[in-house]
Amino acid sequence: MPDKGSERGRFLPSAVSLQGRKILIVDDDRANLEFVKEGLGDEYSFHDATDGEQALAVVRDFMPDLVICDVEMPRMSGFDVVRILKNNRRFSFIPIILMTARAETERKLEGLELGADDYLIKPVNLLELGARVRSMLRIKVLQDELLTTNNRLQEINEKLHELSVTDTLTGLFNRLYFTKRFAYEFQRAMRYNIKLSCVMLDIDHFKDVNDTYGHQMGDEVLKGVADALKAGLRRVDLLARYGGEEIVIVLPETDLERAVHVAERLRESVSEMEHREGDKAVRVTCSMGVSALPNEKVQDCDGLLKLADEALYEAKEGGRNKVCAKQ
Repeated sequence: MPDKGSERGRFLPSAVSLQGRKILIVDDDRANLEFVKEGLGDEYSFHDATDGEQALAVVRDFMPDLVICDVEMPRMSGFDVVRILKNNRRFSFIPIILMTARAETERKLEGLELGADDYLIKPVNLLELGARVRSMLRIKVLQDELLTTNNRLQEINEKLHELSVTDTLTGLFNRLYFTKRFAYEFQRAMRYNIKLSCVMLDIDHFKDVNDTYGHQMGDEVLKGVADALKAGLRRVDLLARYGGEEIVIVLPETDLERAVHVAERLRESVSEMEHREGDKAVRVTCSMGVSALPNEKVQDCDGLLKLADEALYEAKEGGRNKVCAKQ
């Protein structure tokens, strides 16, 4: 039958260095406070407090890895310190060892039920104290590592989500995300009779830019136009790369007249930009088509997009670098 101690050793980071871990010792008896500190040696970094209120201030300022706290103190008891720290999400993972000269079981249970992690009876045996401290700090190391891992996983998941919904070149939303979000905005507008506008944008003569200046310049043009559009829109507006040099904009709670005004402002902003790649520079213009709800002819998302696309075609046929609307 395997030794239980060796089994536990598989899961405890016994080789982990505890050097420099921060310990807060709280005791209104200065002699006992110094006794505990000296008994633990110079492996740790110590802070001390002589009452509960001071202890809470130290915890806020220094975030110790472990709190060793006397129970019986004036103004605020050790039980109060435990209750306050364990009910605060920022500090709830800090392990707490309570010390008391009273050995009644009821008192121990009260402290443990409040959230204390361990209990020692005064006068404290230094060997026992050292073992309990190392045990608590190892647990804290595991908690810190787990928290770091969880935070890293969250960052990775957020990055993966970002990659799944954005176009890698322009940073705009991609067509897949646009389709889902546009459907939601369209249904919301139809259900509550809310105004909604759609703008289809195409960069004029974009193929000529690629053919004349190269695809790297074409990429710079796309990124520059995307940045100009983002800078001129609200956070609630939906901006996505629809395909190639085509971009689509959805403007919630915006009527046709206002959408045309927004599109004209964006068109001017794009035409004023200079795009550079190496020693080459180029300016481009764009054509835009606008459609809007409410519209009795439109029954679904595709219908509103089709109207905007037809208006875009009219803008391109009419000489480009202009905005046309279709209702």
